[in-house]
Amino acid sequence: MNKKKFILPVLMFICLLFVMGTSVKAAPASTTTMPIPNINVSINGDTANSPKQYVDNIKMLILLTVLTLLPSIIIMMTSFTRIIIVFGFLRNALGTQQTPPNQVLIGLSIFLTVFIMAPTYNEINKNAIQPYVNNTISQDQAIEEGAKPLRQFMLKQTRQKDLKLFVDQAKLDGKVTKDNVPLYVVVPAFTISELKTAFTIGFLLYVPFLIIDFVVSSVLMSMGMMMVPPVMISLPFKILLFVMVDGWYMIVSSLIKSFHVT
Repeated sequence: MNKKKFILPVLMFICLLFVMGTSVKAAPASTTTMPIPNINVSINGDTANSPKQYVDNIKMLILLTVLTLLPSIIIMMTSFTRIIIVFGFLRNALGTQQTPPNQVLIGLSIFLTVFIMAPTYNEINKNAIQPYVNNTISQDQAIEEGAKPLRQFMLKQTRQKDLKLFVDQAKLDGKVTKDNVPLYVVVPAFTISELKTAFTIGFLLYVPFLIIDFVVSSVLMSMGMMMVPPVMISLPFKILLFVMVDGWYMIVSSLIKSFHVT
């Protein structure tokens, strides 16, 4: 009896598969085909019929490739590095963890960078970009004229000791001046000078908040409240001090004035 109950469903399943197979075979084959569009890649002879035009197109391709380095240029050749590092030190000194958030600090750093670099950009636009767009100077001349204001800005912030280090390592003694020193020498010297300046400002920012931590820790120890975290008690006093002295105004004002742009 059990065998019959087992064999009956198996036979019904086999019959179902047989019927489905015959129906599939009986179905007419589809004769429709998907059209494939014709693709033709060619160079228009009317727009690129001379070697000079080919060279100009290649230069444009190289320029677009160089634009991928724009974030590095913004970080390493402008005032952005000093500003963002000082803001990072300020947040750590306050002990506010993620307040202000990274997005706010980076956004403020970018707009301060635009503000500080505006005179340099205006000079580059006047002497290099606009003449090149109007076809009054060549591409090489535009690059040379555009590099002059940027080099001048970086050299004003660079310590002579840092610049001499890279000039000596590049073996350029007696061959360069401040007007023709290569950018590949100026940029790293400018970067390490900015790091030193930013760390100096960060140390000065830490001092008043560190004094508050010492005072709060001493008071808690004298009261026998050793189980209370000093950071939790000192944080409101740090924020209160920062607000009372209008800290953001002082920090931003000091950062702007710290750049020698005149």
